[in-house]
Amino acid sequence: MLNNDPLLKHNILETIIDSAYEWIVVVDHEGIVQYMNKTYCEFLGENPEEVIGKHVTNVIENTRMHKAVLQGKVEIADLQFIRGNYMIANRVPIFHEGKVIGAVGTVIFRDTEQWKKMNSHIKALLHELDFYKKEWHEINGATYTLNDFIGISNEVDSIKERVKTIASGDLSVLIRGESGTGKELLAHSIHQLSERSAKPFIKINCGAVPEHLFESELFGYSEGAFTGAKRGGKPGKFQMADGGTLFLDEIGDLPQNMQIKLLRVLQEKEVEPVGSLNSQKVNVRVIAATNRPLEQLIDNNKFREDLFYRINVLQIQIPPLRERKEDIWPLAESFIQSICKETGKRIIKIDDDVKEAFLQYTWPGNTRELKNFVEAAIQLTQSDQISLNAFPDFLRDKLGVQGTKKSLKDYVHETEKKVISSYLKKMDGDIKAVANALGIGKTNLYDKIKKYKI
Repeated sequence: MLNNDPLLKHNILETIIDSAYEWIVVVDHEGIVQYMNKTYCEFLGENPEEVIGKHVTNVIENTRMHKAVLQGKVEIADLQFIRGNYMIANRVPIFHEGKVIGAVGTVIFRDTEQWKKMNSHIKALLHELDFYKKEWHEINGATYTLNDFIGISNEVDSIKERVKTIASGDLSVLIRGESGTGKELLAHSIHQLSERSAKPFIKINCGAVPEHLFESELFGYSEGAFTGAKRGGKPGKFQMADGGTLFLDEIGDLPQNMQIKLLRVLQEKEVEPVGSLNSQKVNVRVIAATNRPLEQLIDNNKFREDLFYRINVLQIQIPPLRERKEDIWPLAESFIQSICKETGKRIIKIDDDVKEAFLQYTWPGNTRELKNFVEAAIQLTQSDQISLNAFPDFLRDKLGVQGTKKSLKDYVHETEKKVISSYLKKMDGDIKAVANALGIGKTNLYDKIKKYKI
């Protein structure tokens, strides 16, 4: 019969938990580790006594324990990547009098050898799934929607409305904007909103295909067309997109000898595969994109004017990020959310100096560059917040140079604001006294207070 001594009961309970098959961790309402059983500590290489009092994010990689506490939601059978392996984790909040006071986390497969066998099986299934997903996207590859074009500026609202307006037709669309502004995303969105959405969305980067392969890539080839030709021939991008949409990215890089052939296909709505004597009818909507000044290329005889008019029936212009800075933080927050989901990391705070640096930077690489900055910071930060120290040196230098570059006018305004604020505080907000002390009129002082939002 067991002794009724409470201490003995506690020891027996701890022994049972330490011997349990699962790894167990308990955190309080702030995510601080209150208990971790011995087998979990051994796996993580932690001292059972020293782990108590640490924040769970500093003990377990990719953990969501602190999130389970904050959200009060039960998470069962969640895949978690720990020390090179996928584990199965459960997270259960602890409630007391209707409030979340902590959470219990368990991880199964304490026996890593057994898990490695299961892990290999899961990885094989994941690879197989990725293969089929990739194959599907290649065949019917529109993956983005208009919801992925993020921003709160008037420019973004206007672009979204235009996309909705033109999506339903079959007219050619030319999307213009600097590199990294989201031209491909809009092309996907137009297709998704069109009557062709159930048909293929095929894309080709006109600047990435070797010139001697361009014709066969666009129009396909017949069997025996050239040495090494695939038996039975091969369809080109136009044939693959039949009934759907063909996205010609970076069309300004299209070789000149191909421009006339592309023009003919757009006019005649038929293609002639390389080595074939017969033409094939195709029903394709063309969306083109470029970051190059096509009008200037036309003047320099590097782009056909008749082709320009054919693809430029409808046009969408995406302004660079530096001209719509109110979109920077909605975009950054979206990237933080998606990257955290992919990596298993959790970011709950962004330092104000990071936000200020982002707003001051000119973003020559636009949205793509912003995503790269955010991704680097999340990967390198050792905590749940992003500070300037989280960025690599070369990125921090970029942000620092742009963030500290001020004109003489900026310094004058800063000084003026500080002086006025100081006098208002010293004179208890007496406008007349402050104006007299500074030697300016009351109306002028009121204007400056409004200007500097004092």
